[in-house]
Amino acid sequence: MTSDNLKYVIQQFVARALPACQARTLRVPTDTAKVVGLAGVRRSGKTFLFFGAMQRLVAEGVERRRILYLNFEDDRLHPLRAEELDLVLRCWHEVFPETTGQRKYLFLDEVQNVPGWERWVRRLCDTEDVRVFVTGSAARLLVRDLATALRGRSITLEVFPLSFREYLAFRGVAIVPHDADNESLLRHELAAYLLCGGFPEIVLADDALRPLILEEYSSLMLYRDVVERYAVRNEPLMRELLRYCFRNTGSLLNVSKLHRDFASQGYTVSKNTLFEYLGHLEDALLVFLLPKREKSIRKQAHNPKKLHVIDTGLMAAFQSFPGRDLGHKLETVVFLANRRRQKDFYYYVNGSEVDLCDAGGKLFVNTCWSLADAETLQREKAAMAFGAARWPDAKGTLLYHEYGPGRERQVPGAQAAWKYLLRP
Repeated sequence: MTSDNLKYVIQQFVARALPACQARTLRVPTDTAKVVGLAGVRRSGKTFLFFGAMQRLVAEGVERRRILYLNFEDDRLHPLRAEELDLVLRCWHEVFPETTGQRKYLFLDEVQNVPGWERWVRRLCDTEDVRVFVTGSAARLLVRDLATALRGRSITLEVFPLSFREYLAFRGVAIVPHDADNESLLRHELAAYLLCGGFPEIVLADDALRPLILEEYSSLMLYRDVVERYAVRNEPLMRELLRYCFRNTGSLLNVSKLHRDFASQGYTVSKNTLFEYLGHLEDALLVFLLPKREKSIRKQAHNPKKLHVIDTGLMAAFQSFPGRDLGHKLETVVFLANRRRQKDFYYYVNGSEVDLCDAGGKLFVNTCWSLADAETLQREKAAMAFGAARWPDAKGTLLYHEYGPGRERQVPGAQAAWKYLLRP
């Protein structure tokens, strides 16, 4: 990176109007002295959360010259080494010398592309009056690097694709309480949300463009966020593993069985490699693996994990018929809605199955697509009774999309999924 290129980038950013931003539930705090990190899958909206924070700063009277945004995937900044990061502050002062000695706000996007960035950020916070904000597409790496280098002087917020409530806001769909027509519309929109997912660009795109954009996303996430970042040697296996995960969301994942399946397809791979590759997908926030709720960690480790993917819309890039498995997609959306609020969730099975439960026995949730079928109704009633007996102090909820008249009243805790997903 040359200083001339950096000065050009700085000057161009300050001269350019900030892009319009749709409000999100998550807000980036700008009034803290801690380094603020945003960790989330690529294209989930981290950059526009930054822009929203910048707009609030400008509205509060902060001059644009004291606000700087750098995207470390900008080709004008390549190649960038950690020892060159000192150029950022030096060039900023040279372009806008009047800001010397004034508090500055520095937003660094995709910071994991610069090895050693965290030590520079720590020194910057120790020696300069600069508020620093960073994003990364590898959640665990970002959290680990911030925690190790800054030792309690950072906070990390997770960024997910749009929730159902945010999806409705982006689509301009109003929520009208106690209105039958609006409730029918919201049920329709939930079915559409399961298919297209919550990536902001996808939600706003024309229907014809969505498959093409999702295909691009899948390739970008596979190669940039997994294969390149973790130096994956068996790229075809990783691609097939990612495809398997997105085709089987909401299902139990048994690594021993998966190992046998891959071996039958001609892949030469060890179970340890599969565990390693699944860990890479988790680190990249592409998948979540829920353990079975057990008191013994050893028992947890020996039981299958329940698999959920980061976005149901992205499944269209990996399966021929994206309209299939709506029940599993709904279960994944319900999991993500709860995962936004807290991290530690489990599943439980012992005859009957509970899709989602917490560690403290405070809640459990089951999900099904339809209660119209009598057999399904009886199965879900048994599962809810099982959960209530297992955790008598927990709030149990059964979520459904379709139902037969009056059937939902036969199950304590039954609730329409669209209504549950609109919780603030």
